[in-house]
Amino acid sequence: MERITNEEQLNNAVAHCASCIQAKFKGEDGKKAIVVCGGTGCLSSDSDKILEEFQNLIKEHHLEDKVTANVVGCFGFCSQGPFVKIFPGETLYTKVKVSDAKEIFEKDIIGDEVVEKLLFVDPVTKEKVRSQHDINFYKLQKRDIALKGNDQINPESLEEALAYETFVGLNKALHMTQQEVIDCVSKSGLRGRGGAGFPTGRKWQFAYNEKNDEKYIICNGDEGDPGAFMDRSIIEGNPMNVIEGMMIAGYAIGAKNGYFYIRAEYPVAVERLQKAIKMCEDAGLLGDHILGTDFSFRCHIRLGAGAFVCGEETALLNSIEGKRGMPRPRPPFPAVKGLWGKPSVINNVETLANVPYILKEGWEKYAAIGTEGSKGTKVFALGGKVNNVGLVEVPMGTTLRQLIYDIGGGIPNGKKFKAIQTGGPSGGCLTEKDLDTPIDYDSLIARGSMMGSGGAIVMDEDNCMVDVAKFYMTFICDESCGKCSPCRIGTKRLLEILEKITDGRGTLEDIDRLEELAKIVKDNSLCGLGQTAPNPILSTLAAFRDEYIEHVTNKTCPAHVCKKLITYVIDPDKCKKCSVCARGCPVGAITGELGKVPFEIDPMKCIKCGTCLSGCKFGAISKI
Repeated sequence: MERITNEEQLNNAVAHCASCIQAKFKGEDGKKAIVVCGGTGCLSSDSDKILEEFQNLIKEHHLEDKVTANVVGCFGFCSQGPFVKIFPGETLYTKVKVSDAKEIFEKDIIGDEVVEKLLFVDPVTKEKVRSQHDINFYKLQKRDIALKGNDQINPESLEEALAYETFVGLNKALHMTQQEVIDCVSKSGLRGRGGAGFPTGRKWQFAYNEKNDEKYIICNGDEGDPGAFMDRSIIEGNPMNVIEGMMIAGYAIGAKNGYFYIRAEYPVAVERLQKAIKMCEDAGLLGDHILGTDFSFRCHIRLGAGAFVCGEETALLNSIEGKRGMPRPRPPFPAVKGLWGKPSVINNVETLANVPYILKEGWEKYAAIGTEGSKGTKVFALGGKVNNVGLVEVPMGTTLRQLIYDIGGGIPNGKKFKAIQTGGPSGGCLTEKDLDTPIDYDSLIARGSMMGSGGAIVMDEDNCMVDVAKFYMTFICDESCGKCSPCRIGTKRLLEILEKITDGRGTLEDIDRLEELAKIVKDNSLCGLGQTAPNPILSTLAAFRDEYIEHVTNKTCPAHVCKKLITYVIDPDKCKKCSVCARGCPVGAITGELGKVPFEIDPMKCIKCGTCLSGCKFGAISKI
């Protein structure tokens, strides 16, 4: 692509690229287009090899002038991937294997025949669904802000990004004053998507007000919550959109440099971002005098080593500077004294991905989406005990019930919903009585949880809530930087009490002690990690205190999860005397006589590994 050095060239490039991609999707160019999901989840299931197979088939049949095949970002519906979509017609194929590529090519591409067996089957109607738009998973979503173009465009193509009007918002911003840009973002109601929900415009205003020749924009891509993959997918699917958001922020506060801080465990996101930055530099959209203005801006990438605490903004600053990732006392806040002592704004990936839409479409259109105190959309990584696992973008105000049942498809295997953990280790568990709660910052906090960065883990009746609290506290203990005593020592003591309870050694006094200490850690820790670490404990105590009491009074785990509180037994009436369980037992705890005497488990020898339970095909073994 030729260099784009002014507004006229940008408008021409956008118009030309938009025309080309519309012709591609509608088949007006006389070609068929194959797009293959390139999100990390689908890549782990060989979607890259599926794409390669399609490209080879195109060459073998000498159809280079009739068929194209390229990668796109995450489709979101992870439980049904890998995905292949065919244009025109938008036929969506699910759970595609490498071996399916040839059949799709021969039947659909060459023969114009839909491969019925690879279509999504509606679990209620049992009918096959050809179009992505007719799948319930997508119907309540609004995937055109943070996830703009994520399952449509090639993330490694500047032309396809321009076709979706990338950099149009930047161009509008460059024709406004810095204060006008900040006011626009403030009026939109955009709040930080990294967890705390601080008003984005206000943060920019603080940095703008500081008088300094050097300022910085930092994009926080250190996404460390268990089960979270929102920021990774946004960068993987449309890195140009995030770059544009960073540039708009840079112009607004007067920064000339921006840093992407991304964990090294995201190699696909890092590689695509590197390519995107290079393409923008080559096209003149990054560098000096962007679009013929006085605005100059450059992007840099720094890789994190996987420390969860580096998601806290001051610890992140230390890490970029080459120091140990530990929080700094505040004030001074980063907007006053941030990276290398200069005023800095730190926004997470999703926050910056919202900014181009606001500038391009206007703050009024953005503010019309969502609730009174929480505007726009929110991206969630929906996981756990739910049928439709995946990445979703929903308007603020969507209820938890809609998220779990309408989009998520409900709980698998007819199990009963028990709780949803929002906000990851910093959040809390919400129960059935909370299902009609609208998803927004204030409502979730009022219910004892929080938005967080967007993790949403669904749990059913088979989950032990004491074990869930222990899981998150184990994670926090591993990730605490150790700088302040309440977090370093307090979280360790909390974990010890939880272990005591799940081992059957707890007392009612331990439950009271657990609650008291959790509040002390929450009130006295230095940074957000320690301040929110007790949330899973406090929320489960509030909603499931009876489970804690059951663990310490009756020494049983109602969900049959805590190993030391369960016993495996064999029903002699159901036992087929086949000896499969005895042969599989690693410690010889099961005895009996093949074909003659029902088998029994010696509870003193049993190590509660569950091998016998999973190996029995007759349902003779159970947990009590």
